[in-house]
Parts: sequence; structure tokens; C-alpha cells
Amino acid sequence: MSISINQIRDFSSLFSRSEVIRLLKNDFASFDIKLERYNLVEKNKGNSYLNVLRKTYKVLEKNYPNEYILKNGLINQWLIDELGSGNSVVFNEFRIGNAIADLAMFNGVSKAFEIKTLLDKEYRLSNQLTEYKKVFNEIYIVVPKELLSKYICYDNTIGLIIYDSEISKFEKVRESQFNKEIDSMVLMNILHTKEYKNIVKDYYQDFPLMNAFNQFDICKNLISKIPNEELNKLFIEAIKKRNINNSFSKKSYKEFNQVCLSLNLKAQEKDMLINNLKTNII
Repeated sequence: MSISINQIRDFSSLFSRSEVIRLLKNDFASFDIKLERYNLVEKNKGNSYLNVLRKTYKVLEKNYPNEYILKNGLINQWLIDELGSGNSVVFNEFRIGNAIADLAMFNGVSKAFEIKTLLDKEYRLSNQLTEYKKVFNEIYIVVPKELLSKYICYDNTIGLIIYDSEISKFEKVRESQFNKEIDSMVLMNILHTKEYKNIVKDYYQDFPLMNAFNQFDICKNLISKIPNEELNKLFIEAIKKRNINNSFSKKSYKEFNQVCLSLNLKAQEKDMLINNLKTNII
């Protein structure tokens, strides 16, 4: 496919949350507008929207590895295998204090992944990593291979994964150093009320008297006294109990794993999306 950068950018938006929500409703109006804009209707008549999207994904992999491509590729090539090895869960855009990790994974340890594309600036990175270190055991920066020299000297405690768009492959070039520290105050602002109350109950085997007005302060004080190693385990177990649908596929329709994670789609909803996309272009 020989297409302009404007067309590539335009079609990349088809993998956005808002566009996929429309597709879930069998609304192809925006999709059709893009096809018409680049005189692609006649060329694709009788073809399915699904086939066009999958071809678009391949073009993006080679020519426009944006955040969606890097996130989706990381899920497909790294995280699915780890998910299959035990009781694990992956989150899209996990908030920690004033920062948001692009992807976060919890199994036996907690891992944060910060993705930097060729278009991203690094001015916020130092603050982001400082926040992640307050709760995560392992932290990785994921970058295109062209940026390796830029990030290889950046905080050697942080793991580094590079992406080669020519062969659509990820490679870990540096392991993350394991972080044993955990900031209980930051943790309190991540946890839901039920979660931090359960942590107190699980650790102390008792539950002090409290009400809606003082429960946060009481639990914060008690949680601050839990040893780091034990608190880390309790935190990971609490997060893994959240209602997150990791309905990923390693082989079929893997182009849509990231947007399904972003929208927290159940397996049945993902199937509905694929069935809708099998509609032929007329």
C-alpha cells in the first residue's frame, strides 16, 4: 500500500476508543467518510471493514508505530505469555499520583510500562518515573529502536524495551532493577475504600471501629506500619481482584487487543465487534 502520511494518520484513528465504540454500534459512518476521502470505496467494494482494518494495522506497524501500535505489540509479544502463566491482570492507563502508566501488569510482582514514540517529548518522564517508583516493583520504558541511544543512559534502574518497526519485534535490552520500597500514602490514593479496608483486615486479622469520616485516616495509619514486603503482596492481590477483562487473543484478531483492554470489553463484546467488522463495504 502506497499511501500518504496524512492518510496513515487519519486511518490510525480507527483504532481509537471513540471509533471502536461506534463500530460496536454498527455505525460505519466515520469509517465510510475516510474511505471516500481517499477514493477507496470502489477499490474495497465487497471487501469487509475487518480486512481493511487489518491491512491498515500492518501499514501502521511499518510506517507509523504510534502509541496504539506499541501498546498492542507489547501485549501481543510480551504480556499475553505472562498472563497465561498464572493469575495475572493487565491495566490500560493506570493512575499513580500525578502520573499515568501506559500499561500496568500485576502477577507475582507489579510492573509499569511507559511508552515513548518518535513523536513524544521526554520532559515529563523524570516525574513519571519518580511516581512509578513509589509503588511498582519493576518499571520499563518502551521505545522505537531509533531512540535507544537517547534512553539507554536514562536512569539505569529502569528497564528498557525497544521496538523494531521493520520486523515488528520487541527486544528487552535492559532488565529493570527490582524496587522493594512502597509508599503507603501513594498506595492509599490508588486503592478503593473496600480494598484498603480489606488490606487492614487481612493483615491485622481484626477491624478497628471506624466510620465514613475517619476510615481513611485510620487505615492509612495502620497500613503505614505494615512491612514493605507484606504490603507489596497485599497491594498486588487487591489490585488483581478488580473487574478487568483481559480478553486477549494471541492468534486471531490480535490487532484489537489494546482497544479491547482500553474499553474493558468482555469476550462476548469483542466477538460482537469482530462480527460487526465482517460487514462488507458497499
